[in-house]
Amino acid sequence: MIGAAAREALDRCLAERVEFDVPLSRHTSLRIGGPADALATPSDRAELARLLAVCAEHALPVTVLGGGFNVLVREGGIRGVVVRLRKLRRIEQTAPDQVAIEAGASHATITRFCTSHGLAGLEFAAGIPGTLGGWLAMNAGIGVREMKDVVREIDLLDRKGQATTTLPRAALDFRYRELAGLEPGSVIVAARLEVTPGERSKVEAEVDRLLEQRHRTQPIDQPSCGSVFRNPPGDHAGRLIEAVGLKGSRAGAAEISTVHANFIVNHGDATATDVLCLIERARDLVAARTGIRLETEVKILGVAASPKCERG
Repeated sequence: MIGAAAREALDRCLAERVEFDVPLSRHTSLRIGGPADALATPSDRAELARLLAVCAEHALPVTVLGGGFNVLVREGGIRGVVVRLRKLRRIEQTAPDQVAIEAGASHATITRFCTSHGLAGLEFAAGIPGTLGGWLAMNAGIGVREMKDVVREIDLLDRKGQATTTLPRAALDFRYRELAGLEPGSVIVAARLEVTPGERSKVEAEVDRLLEQRHRTQPIDQPSCGSVFRNPPGDHAGRLIEAVGLKGSRAGAAEISTVHANFIVNHGDATATDVLCLIERARDLVAARTGIRLETEVKILGVAASPKCERG
């Protein structure tokens, strides 16, 4: 829990933009999650810097939530301060072949901007839910095209909010669904991405094609966290889970999707324990049948507050 002095400092820093004991089920795509000790939504980079300074002064852990996708928050919630950057959402075309985007800009906003300005190159990310910061942290992408292919540089604010560092692409260690090697506690605040001026109709057509494909192959009309497991080399996690007969398997109100087996959906009142049970079940059975141990792509956060599930 956050002590009185730290709570007062957070109130002075953000006023109404910080809340305490907030259920994170309201702020995650799975609609699951215990309370955050504090949930902060800074209005701009300067306020974010002040917030990080307060957290450092009072030794408060900081967790950046982004859009709440690709995360599973346990029932015990998250200690310290959970930061949302949704007010840092400015997008600007700074050169014919470059857009500057703040980390809190949503996937839909980025796609609309590029489509309306006839800027090609980011269509592959259409429909990948989340924010730019999340895209970068996860090296989001499809097939052979990922964020690493379009990033020119990123801006990082250090954990104490005292300095912003700009890192060019050559200094960034992008890996499969990961951006490694950043200074611990630093926060991505913006990036410059490569685009190509093109015809609006062609950009729009490609975005529509990819969105239609996602609607057809993924359970986007149900609460989920997106892909649960990373694809193992040369194969697909969804294919492996379906092959061992787990498509449609349930634990409580959580279900391995009947549309795509690498998604777990919430049918209304699923808990983190339910989801973790299905993750364990899929991992164990795939390993037993194929020898392949699946690694999670979803980030599991927070404190456990329930007994371990029974494996099926």
